[in-house]
Amino acid sequence: MPYTSRPLLEERYGLDELIQRTDKFAPYTGAVVDAVLDRAIADAEGEIDGYVGSRYSLPLPEPVPPVLVPIACDITRYRLYDDAVPEVVRQRYEDAIARLKDIAAGRLSLGIDPTSVTPAAGTVKVRSRDRLFSDELLGDY
Repeated sequence: MPYTSRPLLEERYGLDELIQRTDKFAPYTGAVVDAVLDRAIADAEGEIDGYVGSRYSLPLPEPVPPVLVPIACDITRYRLYDDAVPEVVRQRYEDAIARLKDIAAGRLSLGIDPTSVTPAAGTVKVRSRDRLFSDELLGDY
């Protein structure tokens, strides 16, 4: 489930910035390069899932919790800058990470109950028996 999209990014940062940040390899097209944008969105979603997944079961139920949309947009925008990141973009990224840490710690809610989220289909649960042998039995081996 995507946390952001091209239309949301265009609305927040403008088409010109998306073209400038994605159309960076010859031959230049003067248009948004979807492959570059999609990679930045996927990287942002992975980063978000890393924090959110420590508190909530993934994937999250749809629709996307509204608190994650601006976080996803700011992280995606940051990911589009390879170098020379403007201060405002860097600060918004750091603020987004701080909000993700708050979500992981339970200080900021996604508006869903972490215990009511059911695991995705195909999730495996593992239960093992108690240890039969201890390290003490191995001696000097």
